Amino acid sequence: MFVSYLILTLLYSQTTVLARPGGESIGCDDYLGSDKVVDKCGICGGDNTACKVVSGVFKHTLTNLGYHKIVEIPEGATKINITEMSKSNNYLALRSRSGRSIINGNWAIDRPGRYEGGGTMFTYKRPNEISSTAGESFLADGPTNEILDVYMIHQQPNPGIHYEYIIPGANIISSQLPAHRRPGEPFNGQLEVPDSTNEEDEDLQRETDTNPEQSAGTFPVIQPGRFPSHQPENQVPAVHPPRRNRDYNWKQIGTTECTTTCGKGSQYPIFRCVNRITHEEVSESYCDTSTKPTPEETACNTFPCPAFWDIGEWSECSKTCGLGMQHRQVLCRQIYANRTLTVQLFRCHHLEKPETTSTCQLKICSEWQIRTEWTSCSVPCGVGQRTRDVKCVSNLGDIVDDEECNMKLRPSDIENCDMGPCAKSWFLTEWSDRCSAECGDGIRTRSVVCMTNHVSSLPLEGCGNNQPSETTPCNNGPCAGKVEWFAGSWSQCSIECGSGTQQREVICVRKTEGSFGVLNPYECSFLERPASQQSCYLKPCGAKWFNTEWSTCSKSCEGGFRVREVRCLSDDMMPSNQCDPHFKPEEKELCNSQDCIPEIDENCKDKYYNCNVVVQARLCVYTYYKTACCASCRRGWRAVFEICLLEICSLIPIPEDVTLPVLPTSDVESDTEDPSPPSLHTN
Repeated sequence: MFVSYLILTLLYSQTTVLARPGGESIGCDDYLGSDKVVDKCGICGGDNTACKVVSGVFKHTLTNLGYHKIVEIPEGATKINITEMSKSNNYLALRSRSGRSIINGNWAIDRPGRYEGGGTMFTYKRPNEISSTAGESFLADGPTNEILDVYMIHQQPNPGIHYEYIIPGANIISSQLPAHRRPGEPFNGQLEVPDSTNEEDEDLQRETDTNPEQSAGTFPVIQPGRFPSHQPENQVPAVHPPRRNRDYNWKQIGTTECTTTCGKGSQYPIFRCVNRITHEEVSESYCDTSTKPTPEETACNTFPCPAFWDIGEWSECSKTCGLGMQHRQVLCRQIYANRTLTVQLFRCHHLEKPETTSTCQLKICSEWQIRTEWTSCSVPCGVGQRTRDVKCVSNLGDIVDDEECNMKLRPSDIENCDMGPCAKSWFLTEWSDRCSAECGDGIRTRSVVCMTNHVSSLPLEGCGNNQPSETTPCNNGPCAGKVEWFAGSWSQCSIECGSGTQQREVICVRKTEGSFGVLNPYECSFLERPASQQSCYLKPCGAKWFNTEWSTCSKSCEGGFRVREVRCLSDDMMPSNQCDPHFKPEEKELCNSQDCIPEIDENCKDKYYNCNVVVQARLCVYTYYKTACCASCRRGWRAVFEICLLEICSLIPIPEDVTLPVLPTSDVESDTEDPSPPSLHTN
């Protein structure tokens, strides 16, 4: 073993002298002053005849969308270049002959990067779509170990695909190791890696004991670490260093640690000055610094790092409430040459793949709840409204804003109700302000008059026997020991006739037997404070305006109107024309301007396409057509109501199941059957 080491050291010392001259170039054969270069076939000193360059342009016009084969790359191909001639919406794809997808397979577009396939590493490039006009490309050094097929995913006119690769020729002379190269030294950019240290030691031992034979007519086979017995013709004689340094030379004593544990790192040789005989390390001043080899970077730990799952961030939940879905991207990746590459999924088969989809729920959705039953109709006759309480309730039972619930599913909280036609209406005034008694029980009053309507279609109450009360009870509390507001006498009216104002003092007092005590107003704060100002009327100045209450709105949404009757009455409640028209109250106003929420009755649909004919022929009064063309008939009745709301429509027959404001019930029965109704064609 020591003899092998000694021979290797001596050989390397001589090689160092040959390979490190002062300014002369070194050829690809590692000889000083050699002008040999590597040809396109990868042969040192070759003449480009040992291989064949295959190139061309695929310009076929394609019509069908999808994958189209462009070219076949044979086994053993090197210097592979597949490039799209200009930018397009097409994509290049690569697949092995066995059917395994390498790049852009199965209609999935991969990101630019490095992808392993066919025994080599392909670089997939997709230039920036904004700043570049170049197309996509596949590049690989090779050689390939199987046949590969290149495809184009056709989506728009083909701009042309240039392809080029090199294949070995018929007569190939394998490049030999330079005679003076040491084992493990880089050759043409490649580093030999011995199988094991023990085998290398054994080979060196055999080389020391035996001389290998060489057959005639062949290139001399030089064993690693050995020089030929003769000096090559182009070999430059060794330049001897100064006498003082001939006993010392530079020796590689090892290498630096690899920069990475996997995925291709770098390391450099370490050179020291040693005694040529004893191999003892000495100061560098004993060696010629001009002959010290320059440390060259060599690759190490070139095996890829173990693949791992690269997990992306979860997407937003597909729903803001309730059960939804969220997604994330999971890629199989490896680190090589300080780059993270996306690789085939099978490389991560030893790891459990993380989930790419997951259920999510930000919160439980709120829902509509009907809290009360329908109220009674707002009017005793005519068309009124009834209501119910509909609330949006959260999953915790709290009442929240309506926006938290689906507005399209909101149940109706108001609807019209028809209590029959009205002939007369009650006209009312407001309740009086003062109770008839200062303390104890008393009453407040108002005026009530039954008068015939001038507009018969107004949805007003009928007089009948249900006359509104003219009095209502009131009680200002017990009279003895009571804390109350005491109001002084009213001042004179501010005007001589008509409506004016009066003032008075209001104080808080406590009433005891025979006396009153004035208190702080705070003591009476729980009581309603009497007005310190009121209107007054000394004598009539003329007639004044009276009005009924507002009718129900003509529409529940999208803008309707409501009306009331206004009359000018004298002091004896007789019609008069003496009222000031400028002070006449409005008789009509807009209402319910909000948008309608469509109400979909799943049981009311048209069964025929020509139901509009039934509406035009006024056949909706018959049960058969009313059922067969339910939706059209309902829309027809609503249209009739809107047209004749302010007209006399009592002669129009309206089915009982159609709820319309105002319109009176017809004498025609809605369930009248036509003995032979016309047929509807469904063609």
